[in-house]
Amino acid sequence: MNIIEKVFNIILKRRENPKENSYVSKMQGKGLDAILKKIGEEAGEVVIASKGGIKNEIIHEIADLWFHTLLVLEFHGLTPEDIYSELERRHKGD
Repeated sequence: MNIIEKVFNIILKRRENPKENSYVSKMQGKGLDAILKKIGEEAGEVVIASKGGIKNEIIHEIADLWFHTLLVLEFHGLTPEDIYSELERRHKGD
């Protein structure tokens, strides 16, 4: 299991068993609009970090963006595997 799947499994567990002090539970409780707002914020921060060219900042911001996209997947009943399958479909002949 890769780290994306590990993080996604934590997100699934928080849906089933919310925890009071959990950021995941907090975001899930706020709903889709709050999650999408975070994605917009994080995408902007990726752009700014990339323009700055500092690799550690770029990594940090992309990790935040990926994390929040996992929240969107879970919200819609999708999984990282759905994304892997789509990417494989797109690059099948390569």
